[in-house]
Amino acid sequence: MSKKDKDKKGKQKAGKDSVHKSNQLENVKAPLKKEAISLAGSNPAERSIRINKKAFEKELGRLQVELVKLQEWVRFKGLKVVVIFEGRDAAGKGGVIKRITECLNPRVCRVVALPAPTEREKTQWYFQRYVAHLPAAGEIVLFDRSWYNRAGVERVMGFCTDAEYAEFLRSVPEFERMLVRSGIILIKYWFSVSDKEQERRFQARLEDPTKRWKLSPMDLQSRARWEEFSKAKDEMFASTDIKQAIWHVVNADNKLCARLNCIHHLLSQIPFEDLTPEPIVLPPRQKEQGYVRPPISDQTFVPQIYMPLDPAVDSED
Repeated sequence: MSKKDKDKKGKQKAGKDSVHKSNQLENVKAPLKKEAISLAGSNPAERSIRINKKAFEKELGRLQVELVKLQEWVRFKGLKVVVIFEGRDAAGKGGVIKRITECLNPRVCRVVALPAPTEREKTQWYFQRYVAHLPAAGEIVLFDRSWYNRAGVERVMGFCTDAEYAEFLRSVPEFERMLVRSGIILIKYWFSVSDKEQERRFQARLEDPTKRWKLSPMDLQSRARWEEFSKAKDEMFASTDIKQAIWHVVNADNKLCARLNCIHHLLSQIPFEDLTPEPIVLPPRQKEQGYVRPPISDQTFVPQIYMPLDPAVDSED
């Protein structure tokens, strides 16, 4: 065989190996049905999964099962997890938090969304009211906004002095390093949304009576002061994007993708094992021993305004 033929055969073998590795990667990264997704990009490591609504629901269900496994691992190992959600107003932080907690035990995973500080809290050490909500062993705490209020809304709206702001930027890296040294797993997300998409979501809130409460006077100010908030965010990143607590930016222009991307990334940040217990067999009911229950008429029932079309069929079926 000539040298030219050997080179040609070697290239063909290398090409087959590359295709095999690419297919393996796709199987790991994209468990969805082929008709629900499409892959883009020439480099397999940079390929993205294109989803539709149906594929989103299926993948969300899969990820939520993994979140339950993570929860059980956190309980079993006594881990302490803090996840911070920051970003523009209407960027979708609440939607992601809702999907994360939907299937989890509220005694293990809880959400902290603090209101504006009281007059008393304003006299405390700035981090004091947040420290009270940090997790104990076996707990996950999701901060829907956090101590970073000082670097964002407080800075832009003038709710803190220049000295307080400068002290915050000096203190927060050491504060977070201290949390990490204490054994807390600290994960920080910034949800980024475009000017155009934020405006569309604000308009949708104005038109939806179930979402109008989400639109506060402060939200309107954040819209009017878009550039000031951009500058504040950049200054915050410059001082607080430390190796012990990195800022992870979520592209949130598409809510469905943002939810999946954030949950997928969160699961990758904490190694865990599957502790799903063995199947449980329900024990038989206790035998009746002659107990006579009080008359139903003695109880106060909620009026049955709504009734099933078919009483024999459970509403969940």
